[in-house]
Amino acid sequence: MHKIQTLNKISPIGLDLFPRDDYEIASEIVEPDAIILRSFKMHDMEIPKSVKSVARAGAGVNNIPVDKYTERGIVVFNTPGANANGVKELVLAALFMSSRRLVAGIEWAKTLAGKGDEVEKLVEKGKSDFAGPEIMGKRLGVIGLGAIGVMVANDAVELGMEVMGYDPFISVDAAWKLSRNVKQAKGLESLLSECDYISLHVPLSDKTNGMINKARFAIMKKGARILNFSRSALVDNADLVEALADGTVSVYVTDFPTDDLLKQPNVIPIPHLGASTPEAEDNCAVMAVNQTKAFLEFGNIKNSVNFPECEMDFSGHTRMVIANKNVPMMVSQITTLLAKEKINIANMLNKNKGDLAYNIIDIDGDLPAGFEEKIRSIEGIIMIRIIRR
Repeated sequence: MHKIQTLNKISPIGLDLFPRDDYEIASEIVEPDAIILRSFKMHDMEIPKSVKSVARAGAGVNNIPVDKYTERGIVVFNTPGANANGVKELVLAALFMSSRRLVAGIEWAKTLAGKGDEVEKLVEKGKSDFAGPEIMGKRLGVIGLGAIGVMVANDAVELGMEVMGYDPFISVDAAWKLSRNVKQAKGLESLLSECDYISLHVPLSDKTNGMINKARFAIMKKGARILNFSRSALVDNADLVEALADGTVSVYVTDFPTDDLLKQPNVIPIPHLGASTPEAEDNCAVMAVNQTKAFLEFGNIKNSVNFPECEMDFSGHTRMVIANKNVPMMVSQITTLLAKEKINIANMLNKNKGDLAYNIIDIDGDLPAGFEEKIRSIEGIIMIRIIRR
């Protein structure tokens, strides 16, 4: 019986994929095998030794102490792309909101309540205060071409915009999905200097923290409109306020309101609604559950932020999954122990990611008593699990 702890409300469409005969699911559970969460902050949480995986039903994992869990051999999953359409649709709405002064116009129109027959005349008289440009023919720069960035870029092309994309780490899958009409920016600086609209779609890291700052504002096209639906800290707010004041940035739309921006007249704060659609919540839950099931039942890893992708069909009677430091001679030490016990390997897969390596080893028979401890005693072994059919 596998035990699953949920730290947030998770869509039942996802949780129902856990067979109830084999899984126990609850928010309060003793010694869970896996944890599924959304935005719960885990940094100050002590989790039991029983935990083998943590799955975030969403893309960002800033609320999870990934490095700490990696040292313990805990696999951390996320669900990239599951909420992409929901975020993309809000980004497209932000394009229009940043251009046509829709929010300010709507708020002003509400102030006319009670004016009776004067309303129509007042509307005609005041509408010029809320005029704004069309987006067709304007240039959009998309920084980060992952699942969301590609969808934003492609749809913006269909809306008649000239689109430039920048992502030095674009994946092969993303490149295949990107419209041929999206132009590749020569560099981040050239994108910032040429685009009327800038949409951010990069993860937050030490390298990207504050990446849109005073130096970057200085090279932007005058009056640029910036859309941030990735992470608040990508933009230096103090520098942004200066850029708004001098007209470098005409509008800033963010899904991450902070107190220092709420009173800024040209900031459109959205209360983190990017993935707040029932479809996105369902998709994220389904992906998180399927990844957790595949790992607990077969040791397969897909969409982990700290361990390599590693999937193999179960071809033996017993499966060992082993995580170790990515150093020479690790595989040979493991296979030598198996050979000494005259254990035949039915199939084997070894993958690495940075300083970590992960092995799936299927064997024809069973393991002798104490063998798991022999593997664990090898210097550099981080985790070992035995899975039997």
